[in-house]
Amino acid sequence: MPGAFAPFRHPPFRRLWAGAFVSNVGTWMEAVALQVLVTETTRRAGWTGLVAAASFAPAAVLGPVGGALADRHPRTALLAATTSVQMLLAAALAALAATGRATPGLVTLIAFGGGCASALGFPAYQAILPDLVPRAEVVGAMALSGAQWNLGRIVGPALAGLVLAAGGYAWAFAVNALSFLAVLGAITTLRLPAPVPAAGTTLAAAIREGIGAVRADPGLRVVVGAMTLTSFLAAPFIGLVAAMAVTVFEASSSGTAALVTAQGVGAVAMAVALGPLVGRFGNRRVLVAVLAALPVALVAYGCAPTLPVAVVAIVLVGGCYLGALSSFTGIAQLRAPAAVRGRVLSLLMVLLGVLYPLGTLVQGTLADAAGLRRVTVGAAVCMLAMLAVAARRGDPTRALEPTGRGAWRPRPPR
Repeated sequence: MPGAFAPFRHPPFRRLWAGAFVSNVGTWMEAVALQVLVTETTRRAGWTGLVAAASFAPAAVLGPVGGALADRHPRTALLAATTSVQMLLAAALAALAATGRATPGLVTLIAFGGGCASALGFPAYQAILPDLVPRAEVVGAMALSGAQWNLGRIVGPALAGLVLAAGGYAWAFAVNALSFLAVLGAITTLRLPAPVPAAGTTLAAAIREGIGAVRADPGLRVVVGAMTLTSFLAAPFIGLVAAMAVTVFEASSSGTAALVTAQGVGAVAMAVALGPLVGRFGNRRVLVAVLAALPVALVAYGCAPTLPVAVVAIVLVGGCYLGALSSFTGIAQLRAPAAVRGRVLSLLMVLLGVLYPLGTLVQGTLADAAGLRRVTVGAAVCMLAMLAVAARRGDPTRALEPTGRGAWRPRPPR
């Protein structure tokens, strides 16, 4: 196969990819329906940001726990359990919508519960991927995983528009609940060795070991710093897409679906290109390029005078953001020793879980006072300025050149 699709040669990866894709189509259907429901009910960008934040905030607390569990217990069993909880919560949301009880407060609580389940299960999903493909194809596998997430971003909103028009919010939430069966079916076919935790290591000590592994590797420290900047200043545009469509362009569900779909198109294009780009130019150069381009694309998106122009701009934003996020995760997977891989990846989840919802709440609140266009552009300019300052003080990304594997050693139990 061409380099971009080489991981599909491996049947376990294909099955997990396909199951996750079906599930993510349902997830994006629900995401669009939730954003439109809350935005049209409250007409406040702050509420829209709160629902988005509720889905990600649990990663701040439970992400390290999920990472430690992924390094101590069978990862497929952990992922199956958390996926089942998400399916039940989606079914509850459908029941509330069908009975007219899906208030913004209840919706936020259910989004929070789904975020808790995702925070506990996602490190296991990420830690599984390097066991499904050869080491040389890990970054490509991460990019293709980003592609299936963003293909769901394309298909899901389009289906959401049809389903919302035909049956309303309850149908969209019910379809999402059923979609989790696909990933559960894929998980049951995987046969992977169980992790072997160090004897006598407590859960808290295991989390500390993951932090120690990040501190010991200069490249991982660079990834953490770059992801911190991206999660707080750039990522909030995702949670505020509906607010941009409704309050700026007055386009309601059709505008939200158009922007979300366009973002997905850009992300899928980047996901297909990322593997070959990394193979030709290396992880470091690709990461520097997408980090520099992301705030520029966000300025174009924030300044777009009409919805069609914003759709074009957000294609670029989606591609740059996916390139950055996949690079962060792929580099971390390659550099982290297998024994602590789940915990290292969970620390990236913590950053996203803390800073993305915080940034979304801050930008949403500021947008209610100053306008969403100004806030989006201002955040992008701040990110660009901070990247420029870091570059002038010496290029920290040079630490990404060596592999860094073997820099961390587990401490013997006391």
